[in-house]
Amino acid sequence: MGRRDELAEQATDYVLEAGLIGLSLRPLAAAIGTSDRMLNYHFGSKDELVASVLGVSNGRSAAQIQALKPAATVREAVLALWAALTGMEQQRCQRMYVEAAALGLLGREPYASAVRQANGVWLRALRDFLVASGAPADRSKRLVTLLDSAFMGFQLDLPLDESDADISQAVQDLADAIESLATR
Repeated sequence: MGRRDELAEQATDYVLEAGLIGLSLRPLAAAIGTSDRMLNYHFGSKDELVASVLGVSNGRSAAQIQALKPAATVREAVLALWAALTGMEQQRCQRMYVEAAALGLLGREPYASAVRQANGVWLRALRDFLVASGAPADRSKRLVTLLDSAFMGFQLDLPLDESDADISQAVQDLADAIESLATR
């Protein structure tokens, strides 16, 4: 691993703790034992550093999904994915994604481009897992679109809800729906 990759990994750890919005290079550099000038040297700009951090975070998320053993059914696959997504590391990575996506919606770069790229990697990981768990490949794009959209909504609601019983039931319903769509 080169120095740039090491810095990207360390910066990702920092941003997962501190958040992306309001990120400043000097505190980041101090926290990871370097200077803001060295970060600019290795990444060229703060925007390129942010794009690298988003890539590392998304890569970690996708790798966790890729490491899951295929489930016996598509329904079980949906439930396994939800269990993985609600783990602490995935929650942190998803929070960073939401911050980047919000800025990307406003047209800010590098957020818009980084989020588009992250979406491709993420959706492939979800698709591959569903197909390995029995979903028909020819329906996988439709299934993954529904799954990812619903999961994002659930994740946005989780920190705001006092009880997750409704979300738990909704995840069960989603698993039933995706199973049904996969077996039609």
